[in-house]
Amino acid sequence: MEEKDKVSLNSWLSLGVVVIGTFMSILDSTIVNIALPKMMTVFGMPMDDAKWILTAYSLALGAIIPLTGYVQDIFGSKRVYMFALTMFTFGSLLCGFAWNSASMIAFRVIQAIGGGMIMPIGMSIIYEIFPRKKIGLALGVWGIAAMAAPAIGPTLGGYIIEKLDWRLIFNVNVPIGIIGVVLAGILLKGTKMQKFKPFDIVGFLSSTIGLVSVLYVFGEGSSIDWTQIHNPILMTLGCLSLVLFVVNELTHPDPLLDLRVFKLFDFSLSLIITSVLSLAMMGGMYVLPLFLQNIRGYTAMETGIIMFPSAIVVGILMPISGNLFDKFGAKPIVIPGLVILAISSIELSTAINMNSSREHIILITCLRSVGMGLAMMPISTAGMNVIPTKLVGRASALNNTIRQVASALSITIMSTLIQSKTNYNYLKLAEQVNNYNQTAISTISTLTKSYMHAGLSQGAAKVSAVAYLSKMLQGQATLDAMGYAVAVTAFAVLAAITLTLLMRSKDSSKKQDKEGERNDAKGGAVMSE
Repeated sequence: MEEKDKVSLNSWLSLGVVVIGTFMSILDSTIVNIALPKMMTVFGMPMDDAKWILTAYSLALGAIIPLTGYVQDIFGSKRVYMFALTMFTFGSLLCGFAWNSASMIAFRVIQAIGGGMIMPIGMSIIYEIFPRKKIGLALGVWGIAAMAAPAIGPTLGGYIIEKLDWRLIFNVNVPIGIIGVVLAGILLKGTKMQKFKPFDIVGFLSSTIGLVSVLYVFGEGSSIDWTQIHNPILMTLGCLSLVLFVVNELTHPDPLLDLRVFKLFDFSLSLIITSVLSLAMMGGMYVLPLFLQNIRGYTAMETGIIMFPSAIVVGILMPISGNLFDKFGAKPIVIPGLVILAISSIELSTAINMNSSREHIILITCLRSVGMGLAMMPISTAGMNVIPTKLVGRASALNNTIRQVASALSITIMSTLIQSKTNYNYLKLAEQVNNYNQTAISTISTLTKSYMHAGLSQGAAKVSAVAYLSKMLQGQATLDAMGYAVAVTAFAVLAAITLTLLMRSKDSSKKQDKEGERNDAKGGAVMSE
């Protein structure tokens, strides 16, 4: 092994610092989702107001992520990462002492300022401290935090809410964050501050307005009401702002996000594939908890326990797939993973019913995690590996910005699919409840007699019987819709397989190194064109 390819102990310890920050920021978002009903009770707030505890955080993320590349170029990765971790820790401390809904929402914005910077800066630091031959393994270890935290969140959050003080979901971040900041100051290598560059104010304002507007509307999920005038106005404003942002970035001498990196084919394709896989990921992270809690009646903690083994599987496979990527490239690892993911997604769609056992669900989710663990990080790494070293910071910010939008859009697509399909299924099932359907008549008659035995009059008993049957139809319609939504994710995975085949082959780490060196040499050209 060449000297330049050796990885020091300090590099691995530095990676551990980055993993701590990433894990904290992602885990916190998941736990807050679980804790929302508790906060509604404590603060006496309706659901419409409570949603802003989540919405304000995601909107602040969308605004801050594009800024990280510019800030990193001036202050350096170490200073920005320490600032981000400090802000996230300070925001967590404030959230733990929030006294009402308004203070909680304000403190969540402070938390998001740090949380939004941690992911892109963390990726940049990894590219600074690891050689390209080892970057797959390093990103695989880092990816444990990004993939496992959402699955661990429901278990940990459920336990804290049921057994301990709910404020611990925020307060627990404080000592860990302080330790992370101290270790970052000791282990991470600092760089000299650069001269301030002209700030792309038009790019910042247009990206902020565009992303905040679009993410706000997408955040409504299936409940988006286009008859309310603010939704179409915000979506129009957001789209026009993003168009202005693109035009400005392509013409500005020092853009906030250098969109010209999209000229690098593998980088652009990896972002498309990752966005498609975000939809597939929602089949497990969004639909499954709804099914387990709302349909099967499991608590948040029980749901987390069911999903926990899949998090362990992802955690084990992330560094393995990263190491295999360093040796064999993306396609030999990603395509088998996507095939496993597609098959297990189809199987999961059939397992969403009232008869599937807990063990069967755990087995299927673990198989999906095998596919996800093999595919996600190599795809992302293959895209980032073609980025010139000097542009990694900007490309990382762009990567995370698109992921944020793709994640919000995926949740909206899944919730809309479930809602619309539920309505369609219910109408189809309700059509069969008529005077010509002997099964329906017999069921209503049996239920009516049961209610009459319970003491109701014949008229009230029949109304109750019809209402109960309607509830049964609604439940079956929802079940079928959830299965349908998960099946759709399997087709998204098939699309990802097709796109992966289009990626340029990376058969060995030597080819990757040559590609990286070639792109480093052309880095200035990409910026100046």
